[in-house]
Amino acid sequence: MPEEGIDYVPKKELLQFEELGRLTKILTELGISKLRITGGEPFVRKDIMKFIESIHQLPHLKEIHITTNGTHTADIIPELKRLGIKSVNLSLDTLDATRFFEITRRDLFSTVFNTLESLIHHHIPTKINAVVMAGKNIDDLIPLCELTKNTPVSVRFIEEMPFNGTGSHYEHLQWNHHNILSYLKNEYPELRKEEDPKYTTSSNYKIPGYKGNIGIIAAYSRTFCGTCNRIRITPTGILKTCLYDHGVFNLRDLMRNEATDEQIKSALIQSFSHRAKDGWEAEKNRATFFPASESMSTIGG
Repeated sequence: MPEEGIDYVPKKELLQFEELGRLTKILTELGISKLRITGGEPFVRKDIMKFIESIHQLPHLKEIHITTNGTHTADIIPELKRLGIKSVNLSLDTLDATRFFEITRRDLFSTVFNTLESLIHHHIPTKINAVVMAGKNIDDLIPLCELTKNTPVSVRFIEEMPFNGTGSHYEHLQWNHHNILSYLKNEYPELRKEEDPKYTTSSNYKIPGYKGNIGIIAAYSRTFCGTCNRIRITPTGILKTCLYDHGVFNLRDLMRNEATDEQIKSALIQSFSHRAKDGWEAEKNRATFFPASESMSTIGG
């Protein structure tokens, strides 16, 4: 979260649940069977559970996943379990309450950790997303790895991206995926490479004898772009075929201008077939507008 906070978008500019439901139905009819609900923080929206219940009924939607910061999640975990949520990604960059407050601007570490414990208790597959930030949470890398010793969680260390709301860029990323792996191997020489699932964004590892596993996501180095099959729709309806692009077009405006489902499908297919070859090309193309600098809190974790 940027130190100065963010400007909140007027409610009328956000996609309404009816619009989100319509888009989900259209996308599943095009062959998309896996959906991740993120945000911002999805559970700050009133009636989000009713929305999840409604799309849960769609015949072509096979998997619903959720990314959350865990601040509004603990009480609804039994309901998520009932709805068959496939997995939850929990944003947790540190296990130290003081550092947590410095990074998130929220004094809610115990709340988030309770969410983690409840997810594990209810046997919901859980991934911990930790952005590796120089000078902020390096001392947490090994304690986070130790979470995988007795619990079947996946801890994923993510390269820091320029989406920090400050516009800062770096010619050389100190904690890239190579250095993260080297740091972990120094502590765990027996760290073993696992076979990566198809289309995964992470390189996955396991400490022998530990219940969980560890992933490293080269989000800034962008080594996985050749197999990426993801698209993203922001809360205001912007279609992004790459996290680094400026946005392809606005689905909200298309729907509010009374486009038919078939017209929307045609626009989507056209965009999918002309996506940038990788994140570097996508970022280069957006230079006409401005460099990648917006906060991840506005485009979704």
